[in-house]
Amino acid sequence: MAVLVTGGAGYIGSHMVLRLVDAGQTVVVLDNLTTGFDWAIDHRASFVQGNAGDMELVGKLIAEHGITEIVHFAGSIVVPESVSDPLKYYANNTATSRNLIEAAVRGGVKHFIFSSTAAVYGNAGLEPVAETSQLMPESPYGRSKLMTELMLADVAAAHPLTYGVLRYFNVAGADPKKRSGQSSPTATHLIKVAAQAALGQRPSMGIFGTDFPTPDGTGVRDYIHVSDLVEAHALLLEYLRKGGASVTMNCGYGRGFSVRDVVRTVKQVSGVDFKVIEEPRRAGDPASIVAKADKVRQVLGWKPAHEDLTEIVDAALNWERYLATRNR
Repeated sequence: MAVLVTGGAGYIGSHMVLRLVDAGQTVVVLDNLTTGFDWAIDHRASFVQGNAGDMELVGKLIAEHGITEIVHFAGSIVVPESVSDPLKYYANNTATSRNLIEAAVRGGVKHFIFSSTAAVYGNAGLEPVAETSQLMPESPYGRSKLMTELMLADVAAAHPLTYGVLRYFNVAGADPKKRSGQSSPTATHLIKVAAQAALGQRPSMGIFGTDFPTPDGTGVRDYIHVSDLVEAHALLLEYLRKGGASVTMNCGYGRGFSVRDVVRTVKQVSGVDFKVIEEPRRAGDPASIVAKADKVRQVLGWKPAHEDLTEIVDAALNWERYLATRNR
């Protein structure tokens, strides 16, 4: 029995690999290294460079390694880019997922976990969104992810495959042991960008939109530590292995922070008053999105261990400091 992790050289995927191999599980990583890094893959996992949408390759890996589960992280994630280049997102997210699911069915894979997004809800307002909330994605990114959710439901109804979907909110932080973190120098994640500005790696950072209908005019998000997120994946995998029914769940903390809140916290933790520039809104960005995350706690018994924003920011700053020494 082995687990195939697509996108396992990326930010969240590499943390999932660590969680699985730390538990003694057999892991195969499939990543094309477009945005991932081979050095981020733990040496205890097998690594194959390739595309998750390559059905022939995936079929071969399933057969050779006895893969019984797939955890699918591979894809493109930048909302504004999806607005300007939608075909890239429908190719990398929707079409790739479709091929991967078909390869899974052909190979007899039992369980499939998909990393979805809160972007499927669109501009949800200030109240926390539940899994039963209306799905109104405002960007090709959100729509490309929702299409994969729908495909999984249809396939599971027709084949002996059970699946779990986790709708992520805003992932941040890094492995407490500093083994992995958000490593792309061009990443657009707010906490990473603010940490880079605090450490002098950027001359400034931007706040995109100050006129949203939120308490301070900036976007509000539910920030979740990456270690808590992958713990939810590990619990979901065990739930499916024990015969749990296919399920879709939010993964967040149920409370939001504005962009100004985050910038203020990064300044406090770092001790640096870096330059912040107010910019117009970006296309596709909702004003606020916060998780109603009761279901993941009830179904999986998930108990977050790193939900303090200060801890998340401190982990991000420490990872950026590590990257700066690593890349010298």
